[in-house]
Amino acid sequence: MNKHIAVINGDGIGPEVTAQSVRVLNAIAEQFGHEFTYTYCLMGADAIDKTGNPLPDETVEGCLNADAILFGAIGHPKYDNDPTAKVRPEQGLLKLRKSLQLFANIRPVSTYAALEHLSPLKAKQLENVDFVIYRELTGGIYFGEKKVAEDYSEASDLCVYTKTEIERISHLAFKAAQQRRKKLTLVDKANVLESSRLWRKVVQEIAPQYSDVVVDFLFVDNAAMQIILNPKQFDVVLTENMFGDIISDEASVISGSLGLLPSASVGAATALFEPIHGSYPQAAGKDIANPTGSILSAAMMLDHFGLHKEAEVVRAGVNWALANGFVTKDIDPVNYYFTSTIGELISDFVHNRVATDVNRNNIELRKSTII
Repeated sequence: MNKHIAVINGDGIGPEVTAQSVRVLNAIAEQFGHEFTYTYCLMGADAIDKTGNPLPDETVEGCLNADAILFGAIGHPKYDNDPTAKVRPEQGLLKLRKSLQLFANIRPVSTYAALEHLSPLKAKQLENVDFVIYRELTGGIYFGEKKVAEDYSEASDLCVYTKTEIERISHLAFKAAQQRRKKLTLVDKANVLESSRLWRKVVQEIAPQYSDVVVDFLFVDNAAMQIILNPKQFDVVLTENMFGDIISDEASVISGSLGLLPSASVGAATALFEPIHGSYPQAAGKDIANPTGSILSAAMMLDHFGLHKEAEVVRAGVNWALANGFVTKDIDPVNYYFTSTIGELISDFVHNRVATDVNRNNIELRKSTII
């Protein structure tokens, strides 16, 4: 199989973690006889610094011409700390989602037995946690009309949803539930918000088309509590843009590290794959960032291409690394391995080069992992 991938390194640790995903993808291509080619594009603070534009037209064109997009991270403190900045890195990502009509963000949440000690939850609450959040991505308050008084005494953000926007992601979520444990939970605030009442009405109208799926409804404040109290109750969670942004970050800490979780943003014509973590500028250039979320995002990309066996090999490599203690500084601040070393290890796993007894001294020195 030949596939062309647009790569957006982005800001902060983005280039470092994305490089490891590309390394693993290349290992998959070599091992299974595929060909992946790459076009590198600018977005975010990096793009602003180089072009003055957080999303150059060339990037949009490169993404439209690709089979999928691999993205690193976005954001920089010099913009975060300046509320008056007119041009921001995040504008590039929001515009890209709109330009490519990436209307559904998919975030799987699972746990790893080897990392249970890092989770803020007790072990008994971590057993059998396996759910996925479907977050609407191109509507709602983030894209609504924004107003601010000249003297900054008042501001507003309009939250708008159409029935069509709700329907298209709801169908994706219901279909996913049919392939999983056949339960869908809509998270809204229908006791207060008209936009949430529309979400609930549309989901109730669609539900009879998926009679094998049990539908549940939770207000977002209760859902936030239930994700901590009993996360294993969830299967497919469906929600609007801002609620999804918040609860997916909340859910991400269940696994023990923000650096572990992948995501996909899909639309009618293409899909973008990225780790859910931010740009973490404090770690940029130090080779200490966790590339696991990015590598698992690449596995989601392989699934998108229909390469399910290859995706499972990547996930098996991640599981092997975690189970054997090959982790980055965020997981073990004392006995940790470099970003690039983790990428090398998982690539070696793909190539069947890892042995039962691994020479850790060689790994630490970034030498061959073959005994």
